[in-house]
Amino acid sequence: MTAFEQAVITLKNNGYKTTGKRQKILELLYNQDKYMTAKEVQNSLKPLFPGISPDTIYRNLNTFVDLSVVEETELNGEKLFRFSCELHGHHHHHFICTECGKTIGLEDCPIDMFSSQLPGCQVTAHRFELFGLCETCSIAS
Repeated sequence: MTAFEQAVITLKNNGYKTTGKRQKILELLYNQDKYMTAKEVQNSLKPLFPGISPDTIYRNLNTFVDLSVVEETELNGEKLFRFSCELHGHHHHHFICTECGKTIGLEDCPIDMFSSQLPGCQVTAHRFELFGLCETCSIAS
């Protein structure tokens, strides 16, 4: 089963219908290798759904985040979204280009470095992201 199919099943199992708009939002994010703003999602879907509103985009993106089928981060006060890496069955973190939005998966997880500094504590969740310019954008600037 693909990660996309898992996402659709998660929606159904939580009482959400798989509408055409929801499916296209998920497909769009699933096929990207970067985080996207809600505005980028809306602009990408306008040819299919000319009247799609920002509220529809935000409501669905927030639902997807709540169901853990989409990941969310923030850069310069703006929320960015991408399809959940966890559905691919692989825990990792990201480098995000602040110019073009390209996202590169990082294989190493820094959480192990902190275990000695947190005796008796149990980390239940974490997020680690690096921001900067990708190779293409670095050369161009």
